[in-house]
Amino acid sequence: MILIDGQFEDRPAVRHKEILWAMAQGIVMIGAASMGALRAAELYPFGMIGVGAIFRWYRRWPLAPDDAVAVQNGPAELGFLPLTDALIDLQATFADLARRNMISPELRRELVKIARQMNFRDRSLKQVLRRADLPEDEADRILAGMVHKKSQDAEHALKTAMGLVNSHKSQSASSFSITNTFIRDLEAGGIDPDLAYNYNKHRDVGG
Repeated sequence: MILIDGQFEDRPAVRHKEILWAMAQGIVMIGAASMGALRAAELYPFGMIGVGAIFRWYRRWPLAPDDAVAVQNGPAELGFLPLTDALIDLQATFADLARRNMISPELRRELVKIARQMNFRDRSLKQVLRRADLPEDEADRILAGMVHKKSQDAEHALKTAMGLVNSHKSQSASSFSITNTFIRDLEAGGIDPDLAYNYNKHRDVGG
């Protein structure tokens, strides 16, 4: 199973316990691109597989902000159309432009600083460039060089998923302890907690 992204704020995000429970059933869990990369970096020691540059970034920098991959989306009726850009994509864009000598190192640092200071609900390449007060032609050139790192990592995960599953499915399922919090989550979702007990070898309700 591949986890790429998920919602949060007005509803619970995909929880670590859900992923651990799935892996305890022998399900190979792969994470990439956005919330999937974040969860894979956090649960890598427990057997979750991470794919892509964003996963590696979170593994290298465990205290990196969660909102670096967050974007503001439109409603479901519009297909959750992204309204902003993720900080991770903006930083990748500025780094790529600097490597190609399309912007100076000083401008790269300025743009990154502006992007980091913005709330993810307002953060977009257009807004960053507007706040930097760049000439129109330079702003257009930067806009044309946008790097979509999240999309690239998601595509890579989809392309390599079958091979990853085949190479890991023979591994034994990880252990799992049922907690009171997990039981309440199941009940809130209308799921019979006994279903979890049937797959669990031992019960631990402390937590």
